[in-house]
Amino acid sequence: MSDAQAVLYAVTGRVATITLNRPDKMNAWTPGMESGFRAAMDRAVADEAVRAIMITGAGRGFCAGADMGRLTPAGPGEDKPAPAAARDYDPDNFGQRYSWLLDVPKPIVAAINGAAAGVGLCITLYCDLRYMVEDAKLTTAFARRGLIAEHGSAWILPRLIGPMAAADLLLSGRVLTGREAAALGLVRALPALGFIEAVHDITAELAELSSPRSMRIIKRQLYAGLFQDLATATHLADTEQVKCFTTEDFREGVAHFVERRAPAFTGR
Repeated sequence: MSDAQAVLYAVTGRVATITLNRPDKMNAWTPGMESGFRAAMDRAVADEAVRAIMITGAGRGFCAGADMGRLTPAGPGEDKPAPAAARDYDPDNFGQRYSWLLDVPKPIVAAINGAAAGVGLCITLYCDLRYMVEDAKLTTAFARRGLIAEHGSAWILPRLIGPMAAADLLLSGRVLTGREAAALGLVRALPALGFIEAVHDITAELAELSSPRSMRIIKRQLYAGLFQDLATATHLADTEQVKCFTTEDFREGVAHFVERRAPAFTGR
């Protein structure tokens, strides 16, 4: 399969669906897939008709981690990007290997349809919402491969599920089901039957019922807030709230509520 086919892109209504497409390899991650994934995300961001993004995997898996066939004890291989330590230091919190997903101005929903491990799991950590098949399995895997917590996972995972739960998953590399992950607050578990359709419906609700302008700014508040104190976060909120009152989306938000009809937000 060519790199161009390793990531699929489709738009239904106002939702862009990005599908990792190496089902014969459980969608194991490759540099070509990473490039295709970034290109697909850029495409969704650039399309004004798209207001929400769903990520899923083809076949039985979501993403089983890095393609182990391309890894060797000697190093990452010619077609694998250099590890972070070999690259120049970049102080941009939203410019790291996968943290750029936090800076995408549209909501990103992970539809974890099957096994997620290693880098596959890391990608979902940078999504805004995570839904998972209740019997599917996930694992950090790093400690059981002689690796460390990659791609900022040791930073973001404690913020999602707490320090001890994060330490458990990272140190043990144990396997969890969707139900167990839901109990930790990492995902929301759904039945396998109709899973993709259910998550797409949830994503479509964001796209249709919430102001794209509001979602864009709320995302910025959520993730900038990880690096701010309360006073700074509150000042940002107060500043942005004043701006809302002169926007088309605020006027429409009031009008559709009063008129008891579906909203017709413009994003302006």
